[in-house]
Amino acid sequence: MPDDRYAGHPGPGRPALPPGSLVLLAGLPGAGKSTLLDRLYRLTGTETEPVRAGDVRVIDSRQSRNWWSRYLRPINPRLRTPIVHTTHVWRIVRELLRGHAVIAHTRGTWPHILYGLSWLARRAGAQAHLILLDVDADTALRGQRDRGRVVAAPAFARHRRRWNRVMAQARSGSLPPAESVVILTRASADRLRAIHFDGP
Repeated sequence: MPDDRYAGHPGPGRPALPPGSLVLLAGLPGAGKSTLLDRLYRLTGTETEPVRAGDVRVIDSRQSRNWWSRYLRPINPRLRTPIVHTTHVWRIVRELLRGHAVIAHTRGTWPHILYGLSWLARRAGAQAHLILLDVDADTALRGQRDRGRVVAAPAFARHRRRWNRVMAQARSGSLPPAESVVILTRASADRLRAIHFDGP
């Protein structure tokens, strides 16, 4: 497989998407999704709300985690996680329904989220685009250690199995009805310079 694959984009350095598009950035835990958003949009990791970049809303799950931290700190992490991710998905839906372009970190290992958000984008008259950050398990584990949150081995094994199915679907063209699917390695993600929402 080539280093990356673009469908409907003019080139890997600065893809241009139509205004109002939904871009879902998916990958294994620790693959580098937040790192990519930090670099492209100058996030600090301390935000508690979606970040405005013109008419684009940049939504990372850390924002919901940070917002809830003051309230949920005493609660077991297994109970906190569903609340944080429900808030994260709701924020994506809210901004999309408001007519904003959205680029959002999401779990590619939850395919129902990809399907649901792609369906919603179409219902809202927007295009959905997927960027799949495909790295090996060792790279993802290093990313987890670097961020200070390591997924338990049994849970990570489940993530890997689900991600492998997602990637097999992507390569066969059977992922949710998105206008484009981009597969990036870590090296090609590092070459990405910007995502513009001014395309045709």
